[in-house]
Amino acid sequence: MTRTRFDIPDRATLEARQRLVLDHFRDEVAQDWDATLSTFPHPHYELVPTLTVHDGGADVRAYYRDTRTAFPDQHHEIIELRHSHDAVVVEFWLLGTHLGPLGRIPATGGRFRVRMTAYFVFDEAERLVSERIYFDTLSMLKQLLGSLDHKDPRSLLTLVKAFRGLLAMSGDPDPRLLRTPVAEDLD
Repeated sequence: MTRTRFDIPDRATLEARQRLVLDHFRDEVAQDWDATLSTFPHPHYELVPTLTVHDGGADVRAYYRDTRTAFPDQHHEIIELRHSHDAVVVEFWLLGTHLGPLGRIPATGGRFRVRMTAYFVFDEAERLVSERIYFDTLSMLKQLLGSLDHKDPRSLLTLVKAFRGLLAMSGDPDPRLLRTPVAEDLD
C-alpha cells in the first residue's frame, strides 16, 4: 500500500526513525564516519542554501573531511524533533570555530552559531534516503567575517581572500536542486 502525506506511521516506526536520526547526529559529532554513513543505504546530502549535493559514500566522506577541516569542533544543539509521513525534521543550532579553510575561504578563527533545519527523508521501506539541510549562509558568514579585526591589515587581507573565495565557490548550482517536481494533489 502506498503511503500518502496524511498517513503517519505507527509509534514503533517513528521511534525507530528518531533513534536512527539521533544516532546519526551523535556519530557526526564523534566524527565516526563509518557509523554515520551506515545510517544510509546510499549516503545523500542536499545543502539547499549552497545548492550543493553530496551523493555516495566517497562524496559524503569528502564533505565530512572538508567541513571538519574548516570546523574541527563542529557540534550541534537540538532544538526540536518533529515527525511527518516520510521524514524526521530536526531544528538545531550548528556551532563551531573556523580554524581551517572552508573551500577557498581562509580560516578566520571566528565562532559561529547558526539555526538550521534538516529533513531526514525515508522511503517506503523505511530506509533513510536523504538528509536535506536548510540554513542561512549569510548569518554564518556574518559571524565568521565579523570576528576579524577590520583595523588589522592581516585581517583585511583575510577578508579580501574570503570574498574572492566566496566568488569562486558561487559556481554552477547542482541541477538536482533546481529541477524539483512541483507538488500535486494538495487539495
